[in-house]
Amino acid sequence: MFSAKNFFLTNKSFFPLVADYLVIAGGGGGGSQAGGGGGAGGYRSFTSQSLVVSTNYTVTVGAGGAGGVANGSRSVAGNNSVFSTNTAAGGGGGGGRTGGSVYGPNDGGSGAGAAGPGSLLGGSGNTPSTSPSQGNNGGNGDGSAFWQGGGGGGSGSVGVNATPIVAGDGGSGTANSISGSSVTYAGGGGGGSQGATAGTGQGGGGNGTNDNTTAGAGTANTGGGGGAGGQGSGNGGSGGNGGSGVVIIKVPSTYTATFSGGVTQTSTTSGGFKIYTVTATSTTSETVSFA
Repeated sequence: MFSAKNFFLTNKSFFPLVADYLVIAGGGGGGSQAGGGGGAGGYRSFTSQSLVVSTNYTVTVGAGGAGGVANGSRSVAGNNSVFSTNTAAGGGGGGGRTGGSVYGPNDGGSGAGAAGPGSLLGGSGNTPSTSPSQGNNGGNGDGSAFWQGGGGGGSGSVGVNATPIVAGDGGSGTANSISGSSVTYAGGGGGGSQGATAGTGQGGGGNGTNDNTTAGAGTANTGGGGGAGGQGSGNGGSGGNGGSGVVIIKVPSTYTATFSGGVTQTSTTSGGFKIYTVTATSTTSETVSFA
């Protein structure tokens, strides 16, 4: 027997493919030796976007950037995340010092904090520019009393400027419930300190240190920036790595996603929707389609 109710529930023409999705880039690594916190990965949220069935859409999850190594390498910016034509920019790598030379912070989805030595300015966020903004500037360093690094910028606010004796905290992240529960993404890493108060990471960002230990890493799949290493006696501390990004796609439960090889993802069903959380991709060539 014909059932109008069953017809409407199962016929996809009455349920157009309209999706919500969240694209978070990898966070930047924290700087070394009283360095600046890593900037958060770019935060981009989209609602009620039309997709076309049986079309391959690019999906990429950006890795976090490496923290700067004391008397070794500089910090590294995070990597971009992508869904369809929408790109979230990796967070800036924090400023720091290595081998006696000071290196500046990077711009990015959120800008990185500057190192204490040299009292430099933080990196610029929302680079390249998007609307709404995908992130904020990093905090400034302070070298007037010991060395204090600025906090990395976050998706919710700028990184905190360092002041004498106190390093800057990371900028706040942004809460989003697309996954079914509220999670805060894309917070900045805390700045490093020379034997005083280190900065605190926010929204997945790592904490800075005030001695020669390696700083905290950004939390995986939040896009948090890495914390910055401190400066004690000796070589000083290294920065923490930035947290990897994430792509989350929410579609009506009448549709099913098919991912190419190299994609690591999980799915849940809730309230008439399927929610796909992509936590890693092996290259920048992976795709997803819906049917």
